Amino acid sequence: MEKRVVRKLDFHVIPLVVALYLLSFLDRSNIGNAKIAGMSEDLKLTSPSYDWLLTIFYISYIVFEWQALMWKVIPPHIWGAFSVLGWGIISSAQAAATSWKAMMALRFLLGVTEAGFGPGIPYLLSFFYERRELGLRIGLFVSAAPLATTFAGALAFGITSGHAKLAAWRLLFLVEGLPTVAMAVVTFFFLPDTPDTARFLTEDEKHVARARAIRQAGREKRVGIIQWREVGIALLDPKAWFTALIYFSTNVSFSSLPVFLPTILKEMGFTAINAQGLTAPPFFLAFLATVITTWIADRTQQRGLVIMIVATIGGIGYILLATCKSVGARYTGVILAGCGVFPVIGNTLPWVLNNQGTDTRRGVGIVLLNLIGQCGPLLGTRLYPGKEGPFYVKGQSICAAFMFLDVLLAFLLRTLLKWENKKLDRQYGTLDEQRVRAEAAVARGESEKAGEGEGVENYGPLYRYVL
Repeated sequence: MEKRVVRKLDFHVIPLVVALYLLSFLDRSNIGNAKIAGMSEDLKLTSPSYDWLLTIFYISYIVFEWQALMWKVIPPHIWGAFSVLGWGIISSAQAAATSWKAMMALRFLLGVTEAGFGPGIPYLLSFFYERRELGLRIGLFVSAAPLATTFAGALAFGITSGHAKLAAWRLLFLVEGLPTVAMAVVTFFFLPDTPDTARFLTEDEKHVARARAIRQAGREKRVGIIQWREVGIALLDPKAWFTALIYFSTNVSFSSLPVFLPTILKEMGFTAINAQGLTAPPFFLAFLATVITTWIADRTQQRGLVIMIVATIGGIGYILLATCKSVGARYTGVILAGCGVFPVIGNTLPWVLNNQGTDTRRGVGIVLLNLIGQCGPLLGTRLYPGKEGPFYVKGQSICAAFMFLDVLLAFLLRTLLKWENKKLDRQYGTLDEQRVRAEAAVARGESEKAGEGEGVENYGPLYRYVL
């Protein structure tokens, strides 16, 4: 019965949030395609002014990160529909911009509205899935980013190779923005608030969903409750700061790669149209790498090791981009960079959720992760000034350094978590011993008591940190 509940959640929830994040990432990063499709000329953009269009988005995105907690305060189907409708309208309105100032205002508002969606979805998924299930589902969610960039390249190729009366870059914003507006209606009617209120579950399945909620969070009700005492505890937790720093380091590269890749490929010698199309293969491979690595990390419960491996791959890719001159070697570097950056993001998000034992701490962990992590794009979006083309050695070298910093941070966090687990073993006994005791407690009718407050699996005797 429980497996059936999980399968239904996978079928109804994951495709919806993946589709929404695909549109979200498409609507924020298509400015890179619009730039080489004529926007720079029409709006008379210089390299610094284009960089500011990228940076202003992340300034508002950071300032409004606190909206991640709104998924717990307001019913998710209402909050989700509100956010989706907001960024869909603003994204489409970019097609009407006639000046740099107008585009700056729209990019700022786009950051405000998207901040209400993307950062909170991994947190929302923790209402539906248990720790051992969460990584792959967040990986599927995050994998929508490289998939969106794959789609963006192919779509931009089709639009910019036509001869529409409307400027190609304006048509690009409309074609990619208007579907988001329609998806707001879908979100309102089809996104469940919690598993036990999902219309696609039978009454027996909802009973199982409620039992899963108690096992995961110590209570059945998940939305509308914030434990303020736990907010301060989470803010002082070094584990949350480590994952936030990993997210910051990776976001330097994560933010710059999609918006500058079309320009980098164009300056390798490809035409603007071919540069649009050639962005697709690296990001499709990054999509596959994100899904596969999050699945491996779930199965092995070794998320830190996975992050260290993929971050090393990404760092090598940026070294190739910084040092090589041949087109083949540099294109290989693009592929390796994408297969490193996106999987690190995909595994960092569930790592912070895996190692916070209550809903409130998970929420604060996600907010802190994004507040610190989303400062990375403030640097990343300014690493590729036009005067340093076509090789952008400084920008590629900085991205490589940050990817190798990820390796160090993941190693240090994993070492801390391993030490914490040994301390828990000394305090409670080994995990196997505690499972035997828990089974004995259930047999004596004490399982209800064990589920009160934090719950057995939430900082209790059976809780262990995911390495």
